[in-house]
Amino acid sequence: MMSFIMKHRTAKQARKTRETDISVILDLDGEGKASIRTGIGFMDHMLELLAKHALVDLTVRAKGDLNVDDHHTVEDLGLALGDALNQALGDRKGIVRYGWCLLPMDDSLATAALDLGGRPFLVYETIHKKKIKTFDVNLVEEFFRAFSIQARLNLHLAQKYGKDPHHGYEAMFKAVARALRMACARDPRVKGVPSSKGRI
Repeated sequence: MMSFIMKHRTAKQARKTRETDISVILDLDGEGKASIRTGIGFMDHMLELLAKHALVDLTVRAKGDLNVDDHHTVEDLGLALGDALNQALGDRKGIVRYGWCLLPMDDSLATAALDLGGRPFLVYETIHKKKIKTFDVNLVEEFFRAFSIQARLNLHLAQKYGKDPHHGYEAMFKAVARALRMACARDPRVKGVPSSKGRI
């Protein structure tokens, strides 16, 4: 009996502007390996968590005008990662499409629900708005908005409760990771794209 090995869904994206220079390599069918260097320690940690819990292999290299602000780099990371996910998904045939997760992180609870149906939208709720060390956590919303637009996905993401800001944002990234893992999974019963319209 012949064994059938499905081709890995991979992507390479580069984004270079006057403000940032970013490259992303993504393997949707990986093992959770990550090599992240963005110049922003908090984002390095969050993207490593995203790769680990989504079971994707992810390499990110970013240089940005961090002497000005973290904003340009964080937003462009979302754009580049979203482009990579959209490329790796291709025509989106045979995928589950929907994913969701209710994720605890010590005192915090986060929820994520997403649809890879092609229509970008972000609903974002958080209870922590202070800085974590020097990182402005308000930029997390900018990251996920850019990511949702370029990946052509609908994402509803919320911190439900929790006292520790780090735990709250870690729970959010892990919840998105688990939801992505579910939505990107191949379903052998799905013939073509998972939409009554016949295309995504």
